[in-house]
Amino acid sequence: MGDYFVLAISSIFINNILLAQYLGNCPFLGTSKKMETAVGMGMAVIFVLVMAGIITWITNTFFLVKFDLEYLRTVVFILVIASLVQFVEMFLKKSIPALYAGLGIFLPLITTNCAVMGVCLILVNEEYNFMQALVASFCYAVGFALALILFAGVRERILLARVPTPLQDTSIALVTAGILSLTFFAFKGMV
Repeated sequence: MGDYFVLAISSIFINNILLAQYLGNCPFLGTSKKMETAVGMGMAVIFVLVMAGIITWITNTFFLVKFDLEYLRTVVFILVIASLVQFVEMFLKKSIPALYAGLGIFLPLITTNCAVMGVCLILVNEEYNFMQALVASFCYAVGFALALILFAGVRERILLARVPTPLQDTSIALVTAGILSLTFFAFKGMV
């Protein structure tokens, strides 16, 4: 049980997929202007990442490795991720149209979100067993959502502040993302 706790803390805070490994910056900067959109994107990424982690682990372990087809790993993983994102997109369009409209183009971008593909490859490269892969994929996704929600909160506050003209919009967002990333680096000594 202790190993899973260390894996969870490491995945959420220490090796945060977004702020420590710099994967998934496109939706991070694009969907973090409003808290509602950031929360929705975080939930969508959690669902897609957990499902993609499980399915790609099973596919890799019981199909690709068993039949010596590891060279197809990238193609298979991309197909799994794209299929899951299409499922999430159809679900949100039918059941939560406001969130679907709020996410806009960024929902299909989960398909090409390097954080999702990166986590799937980390699970395989670290040779996690099924439970470790499940915990790690969930916690990486939670870490992504946490960083996205924290950043959205800060960006909403920045809109109320007087920011010098050269630093407005994307510039101040990147500076803020850098500072937020530095705060997560403070967790490096924990594990």
